[in-house]
Amino acid sequence: MLPNSEKVIRIITETAKALITPRFQQLNEADIREKSPGDLVTIADVEAEKRLEAELTALVPDSLVVGEEEAEDFPSVLDRINADAPVWVLDPLDGTRNFAHGREPFAVIVAYCLDGETLMGWIHDPISDETVWAAKGQGCWSGSNRLTIPDAGPLEEMKGSLSSNVGKRLKAVPGVPTKISRVGCVGRDYMNLALGRLDFARYAFRLKPWDHAAGALIHAEAGGKNWLLKAARDYHPDLNPKDAQSTGEIMLLAPDQAILENLRRLLGE
Repeated sequence: MLPNSEKVIRIITETAKALITPRFQQLNEADIREKSPGDLVTIADVEAEKRLEAELTALVPDSLVVGEEEAEDFPSVLDRINADAPVWVLDPLDGTRNFAHGREPFAVIVAYCLDGETLMGWIHDPISDETVWAAKGQGCWSGSNRLTIPDAGPLEEMKGSLSSNVGKRLKAVPGVPTKISRVGCVGRDYMNLALGRLDFARYAFRLKPWDHAAGALIHAEAGGKNWLLKAARDYHPDLNPKDAQSTGEIMLLAPDQAILENLRRLLGE
């Protein structure tokens, strides 16, 4: 049995309205700290994760949680993703650096996983009050609208999300996309991919499950393709971030397989 999506969306949106949006552009210095150099966490991250954990585990008895903030302190909680019990994978506030500096976008990301696979995923933008969600084999949705990635146009007209270094490398190649940006919020990227506002993306380094478990499913259920270049398979949340880091894993997302392969060639990967 999968959880009721409307109930999950209500939990997410009520958490955002109670604990995240009231603090936007209202944080003081004591509300922000560094987990590691350059990696910020705010009081909103911590309190939202606690509330999401309590309410989502109550919705599905005996379910477990892998939350970003807990996993950062206790990495062994990642083992829960491969447990026999259902697991909620939470990013209570994706785009924390944006949020801490009083700018958009930021998002709440929730995935529902079992046996190392994402079965459902939700991404919520607290500012636009928009939620995109998907269930495996049941499509991708925004409200009552089923989302389908539109047919791709010419490659040079596509919009992509790439790191600044990779974007510069791609722009140096004639005839390739030049509309490259990165908004500092993976959740918003995935929403835009599913909504057809973004055509492709590339992510690398640790590929943390709270960033990608929900989004990869949402993108796939909207008709998109993703691929892990080193592992030669599509993404699943059982990919350990340390393993992804050690192998130099890269994930590409595109509207279809042909464009994905073309981007891989252009990027030299």
